[in-house]
Amino acid sequence: MSLIFHTAIIYLAVQATLNATQEKETVEEKVSFVEVKKDEPPPPKPPPQEAPPPPQSFQVLTAPVNIPNVLPEIDLTAKLTNESDFSGKGVQSAKANTGPVAKPEGDQPYFEFMVEKPVTEASNTQRPRYPDILKSAGVEGEVQAQFVVDTTGRVELSSFKVLKASHQLFEAAVRSALPGMRFIPAEVGQKRVRQLVQQPFVFAIAK
Repeated sequence: MSLIFHTAIIYLAVQATLNATQEKETVEEKVSFVEVKKDEPPPPKPPPQEAPPPPQSFQVLTAPVNIPNVLPEIDLTAKLTNESDFSGKGVQSAKANTGPVAKPEGDQPYFEFMVEKPVTEASNTQRPRYPDILKSAGVEGEVQAQFVVDTTGRVELSSFKVLKASHQLFEAAVRSALPGMRFIPAEVGQKRVRQLVQQPFVFAIAK
């Protein structure tokens, strides 16, 4: 009986050891390895930006230290405006009596804004003749001409230039009339001067 009992115990111990070994192998087979992702290195830092250069021609405005608390005296007898400031001649935002008129270089004529009295057309001057063929056809037009008027009021024919013309016959009519046209010369400081003139000649049929 003792031998049988010990034999049974040994058998059970061997079976238990085999079962434990099989279970251990089964557990080991179910274990899976997980790959751990390594930390990525941080991105490189951007290079430091250079500060913008300081502005050129820097100027600091300072407030006045002494602020007057008394109103200036007002002359009620003085004129409020000066008529010469509103003559309509000269450059924009400038007064008519700002000083002597600038003189053109060399033998160049004056421009209208440079003279005190611009060129005006004489009352008895000759006018361009309307071309008969265009008048009978009812064609109207305009010629924008440029020329120099000398100190005698005559046109310097060599300076004549057509800026715009609606028809060649109108241009020819103006060109042929220029020698007989008379003007009142421009003046600077009560002295006659040559002036470059731009004048339109309109050909219209009276209705």
